[in-house]
Amino acid sequence: MSQANNTTLTVYVPRDATALSLGADRVAQAIAAEAKARNLEIKLVRNGSRGLHWLEPLVEVATPAGRVAYGPVKAKDVAGLFDAGFLEGKEHALGHGLTEEIDYLKRQERLTFARAGITDPLSLDDYIAHDGYRGLKRALGMTPEAIVAEVTESGLRGRGGAAFPTGIKWRTVLGCAAEQKYIVCNADEGDSGTFSDRMVMEDDPYVLIEGMTIAGLAVGATMGYIYLRSEYPHAEAALQATIASAYAAGYLGDDVLGSGKAFHLELRRGAGAYICGEETALLESVEGKRGTVRPKPPLPAIEGLFGQPTVINNVISLASVPIILDKGGAYYKDYGMGRSLGTLPIQLTGNIARGGLIEKAFGVTLRELLYEYGGGSASGRPIRAVQVGGPLGAYLPESQFDTPLDYEAFAALGAVLGHGGIVVFDDTVDMADMARYAMEFCAVESCGKCTPCRIGSTRGEELLEQIIVARSEGPQPGRIELLKSLCDTMLGASLCALGGMTPYPVMSAINHFPEDFGVSKDATEAR
Repeated sequence: MSQANNTTLTVYVPRDATALSLGADRVAQAIAAEAKARNLEIKLVRNGSRGLHWLEPLVEVATPAGRVAYGPVKAKDVAGLFDAGFLEGKEHALGHGLTEEIDYLKRQERLTFARAGITDPLSLDDYIAHDGYRGLKRALGMTPEAIVAEVTESGLRGRGGAAFPTGIKWRTVLGCAAEQKYIVCNADEGDSGTFSDRMVMEDDPYVLIEGMTIAGLAVGATMGYIYLRSEYPHAEAALQATIASAYAAGYLGDDVLGSGKAFHLELRRGAGAYICGEETALLESVEGKRGTVRPKPPLPAIEGLFGQPTVINNVISLASVPIILDKGGAYYKDYGMGRSLGTLPIQLTGNIARGGLIEKAFGVTLRELLYEYGGGSASGRPIRAVQVGGPLGAYLPESQFDTPLDYEAFAALGAVLGHGGIVVFDDTVDMADMARYAMEFCAVESCGKCTPCRIGSTRGEELLEQIIVARSEGPQPGRIELLKSLCDTMLGASLCALGGMTPYPVMSAINHFPEDFGVSKDATEAR
């Protein structure tokens, strides 16, 4: 095969952890070796992931018509791809045509993830060429009050689970008088089925750095910390490299872009405790203490890190800020429904044919996500339940799959959207065992500070074990009622959301799938 006009062709192979786990490094090495053997000059770019995880490693080739996608590619496929003319975008069994025209990707609304999979994550020049740092440059010409007003106007709510309005939190910190304020990014992504934080940090880390810098300008904070989950070594490497580049280019430091305003940023690695995803336990850990929950009040916005006013936001919340400052709050809030404005990065996992990241405006239904995007279960069996919002999220049955993704709509069902993770189960799942796992998870991860969480989860796990063992003997209303009473105590008396939300999966499993607990549906409805 001849190389037309002797031009250098660009080939993209992801460096995202999902792609790496599926052999992306071996694929990249094979492509480089094959090109050399054929005397072809190529530029190999290690980009981020597009989020089409069932196609990883997804190799893309730049053509005059746009990028053409091939996947999932294994090292053994590379020679055949070259033979078929994949460098020219020609057809192959692994080909999917133009990447932007793949239906899964084409029907998304990519705002926060606008660059993911497109740019080289470590290249500051690439980030700037794709509209990076436009939000910061605009913010530098605004007053702190105007920045906060723009974020408030956008309707952005916390994407970590609590859904608290970001603008209100920032306004509270702005209004506090203090010599030192802090921005803390909660990157302790520990919920099952969630990976959007990791994808931001690995695939577009500058957007998080930019968002935190804007937050610092907005509230008068000059120091920021990213509290990173210890299980994310690739994210750590990407962040350390890009933070260093941002300092070298003047986007961080004592004089951000010659503005006379300072913002410094450090990375702090967690130690694997799920409870440190709770904001006050996170603050304890950043301060070098054991991660235990602090009572509230005082709120962290008033007395947070080292006793100073502190903004604590999730990765996705902060990564959504640059586009809001670039295009305006009105542009961002034009997406979504009701009080759920903007977009939500949805993570589709579990027993699903096409798992991955889907960024959509609020309002898309679970059914659309499961079947139009996910393609149904990977096993080919009927989907029986989905858990939304991590290990403490409610289980939703098929009868609720038409629920739109909206904070208030989910709250009306006794459920939570949380971090946007959706875990899918087919009709072979034992929901009593899933309820038992929720109690076990809480017992293992509890910080131990409050009795309802520490003792309640242990007793709950024991009680569910008894129910599972005895359910073949027939109905056991006494145990079920005792379990419900225990859940009420945990819900109302736990110090934080770990104990307070563990009843969500347990009670939803009992209410929607009573037959798995040895109780008839008629008996459940009668009670």
